[in-house]
Amino acid sequence: MYDRSTQVDRSADSINFGIGQPDFALLPHALMRRVAAERFAEGDTELLNYGFPQGDGRFRWALADFLSRGYCGPVPPQQLMITAGASQALNLLCTLLTRPGDTVFVEEPSYFLALRIFQEDHRLNAVPVPTDEHGLEPAAVKEALTRHNPTFLYTIPTYQNPTGRTLPHSRRQELLALAEKHDFLIVADEVYHLLDFGTPPPAPFAFAADSGRALSLGSFSKILAPGLRLGWVQTSAQRARQFAASGLVDSGGGLNQFTSNLVRVALEGGGQRDYLDGLRREYRQRVQAMDAALHKHIGDRATWTLPRGGFFFWLTCAESLDTTALLAAAASANVGFLPGPRCSSVNGLSHCLRLCFAHYAIPEIEEGIRRLGQVFDSIQ
Repeated sequence: MYDRSTQVDRSADSINFGIGQPDFALLPHALMRRVAAERFAEGDTELLNYGFPQGDGRFRWALADFLSRGYCGPVPPQQLMITAGASQALNLLCTLLTRPGDTVFVEEPSYFLALRIFQEDHRLNAVPVPTDEHGLEPAAVKEALTRHNPTFLYTIPTYQNPTGRTLPHSRRQELLALAEKHDFLIVADEVYHLLDFGTPPPAPFAFAADSGRALSLGSFSKILAPGLRLGWVQTSAQRARQFAASGLVDSGGGLNQFTSNLVRVALEGGGQRDYLDGLRREYRQRVQAMDAALHKHIGDRATWTLPRGGFFFWLTCAESLDTTALLAAAASANVGFLPGPRCSSVNGLSHCLRLCFAHYAIPEIEEGIRRLGQVFDSIQ
């Protein structure tokens, strides 16, 4: 999903680890030029026409095959609803499934712009549920259910934004059982699921889509390019048809027909697979570089866990430290980050901060963390 913190000065001397998007230098310009030429050479008229409401059929078959391989399990194309990115999918499901004042459960912390969609755009009551080093706590969800009746629970179960944590398989099963018992939907934002750095994560919530209790969001923003604005919802075939029958789709046709036709060529020809393999190798090196720099320049003034995938480090500092105030001090050193309160639905977590390792090359990562260490030194 789009990260509002990207709207910053990206001058040569500014290193802002609050930017939560891929490095511009890593974007697949050559691949997209090639697949665009191949797709236009096919010569049919569907490319520039209104699309099928649920998404182009050939693209959904290609995406289903790609996901089946990546998830190590079957993904039926009938379960896929193509969207203009995961953010648009989240907005669509809020439009169709909720009304102002409805309650939704969110992780504490969570993706800050999803919180904005819930709280500001749709005026939902976002109830925070605690997380620990293994992610969302089912016992805490169970306790919250004694006080609230949520329409859905929003979770980022794999390489979570902002913490990088991954929910174990056993907890996923517990959450599905609670959803069945208490009649709510699990909305799993699984945009980082395919971005592991060596060890595959537990099976996605996408595999529970046909149960009617889980709905999975995916996106090419993290595995190909954010400017494509192309994503998908994996849900039951019945709910996919419900999304496709919405007024938005009925008026405008399939969401992102043009781009999905180009990406279909990248899927069928192996370009997406090869590009993703390269991203994993590059990001693994950046994680190691940031971890080493943090140990060198931050040391025991914060704690963190080495990410096994995704985009982010999550630092927990002394409770007396206000990271919002720290950010103001960091600006004078031309370094930035995302302070913890931005990731809280109740403006908490003031002693935490998020760092993105995906946006900068290793020399910039090392220099940025050196600057951040100097800022920590200045407030001691």
